[in-house]
Amino acid sequence: MFGFLKRLKRQAGVAQDATRAQGLSDGPRVAVPTGQLSSLAPLSDQSKASSAPEALLRQLEWTVIRRLDGQLQGDYRTLFRGAGLVLADLREYQAHDDVRHIDWNVTARMQAPYVREHQEDREMTAWFVVDLSGSVDFGSGGISKRTLALECVGVLSRLLTQHGNRVGALLYTGAGGQANTYVPARSGRRQVLHLLDRMTRAESLKQTQETDLGKLLRDAQSVLKRRSTVFVLSDFLSQPGWDRSLNQLARRHEVIAVRLFDPIESVLPNNGLVVMQDAETGEQLFVDSNDKAFRQRFAEQALVRERQLRESFASAGVDCMELQTNDPIDQALLRFTRLRKRRSQVAAGATVGTHGGL
Repeated sequence: MFGFLKRLKRQAGVAQDATRAQGLSDGPRVAVPTGQLSSLAPLSDQSKASSAPEALLRQLEWTVIRRLDGQLQGDYRTLFRGAGLVLADLREYQAHDDVRHIDWNVTARMQAPYVREHQEDREMTAWFVVDLSGSVDFGSGGISKRTLALECVGVLSRLLTQHGNRVGALLYTGAGGQANTYVPARSGRRQVLHLLDRMTRAESLKQTQETDLGKLLRDAQSVLKRRSTVFVLSDFLSQPGWDRSLNQLARRHEVIAVRLFDPIESVLPNNGLVVMQDAETGEQLFVDSNDKAFRQRFAEQALVRERQLRESFASAGVDCMELQTNDPIDQALLRFTRLRKRRSQVAAGATVGTHGGL
């Protein structure tokens, strides 16, 4: 669990970790960005997550959803592609594509396999696969990753249900190593309130074992029979091997990874002697964050993990929306939707320019 920090301790004689300590007065609380560590023990969240679902949704509708709904007008059919009837684009075949989508006529002309992409049907089903294990309780500022996940689900589900779409959820709290709560897909504002209520009531299981995100994704694959849009919300601090499960899920569904993270998980602050506790196992280490060389190696390991995450998402053909605890959620959503729209336009332009109007 603390493998990375223990290696640094052996190298530099410094014991350090980056997981948040709860209720410890020895010093500040920090997070660990390594793939083996589940960042931070729970922080008492004084933000909107403690509000009633109705109050939270009303606040999101006034502060975020109205603003997004006005700026996303006309983008609805271009954001998600999949099981529709209207042809959207042709692109070269990739390893994760379904062979049933290959366009054999274009393939024969271009001497390379090409697949068809279709506009998603207006009535779509969206699922939120949410990691609510102990590591998402961390937040170095006024908002935790758990609250960020709550707000993201509230905003996206409300935007989708406004168009008559159905939304459902699989929630993972760490108990039993599998999805602990299943919310069937339905439409309407009451369904959004139901989702927020179930997420608010879900409590992370403390001091058990590391998150097994791969098991959660396999559970989602077995539950979701019909092709859907799947939002996977997690900090992706998990046991290794989850990328294979993500790849398999993305072969059948339109998957969007929503990564929750805190700035401290990338840059360890200089806060002197601190006691850190792993949020999911309870393991503790006494660390000295004054060591400049240690903080530099910590940042380097964070960059390595960033690169591994991006490679995993790219290999699975999954877009990643990054939500940071100190970043307004509406701005993050706008950046993501504009990126997807721009990518679609570039792909369509490249297809026309390169292949003579295919």
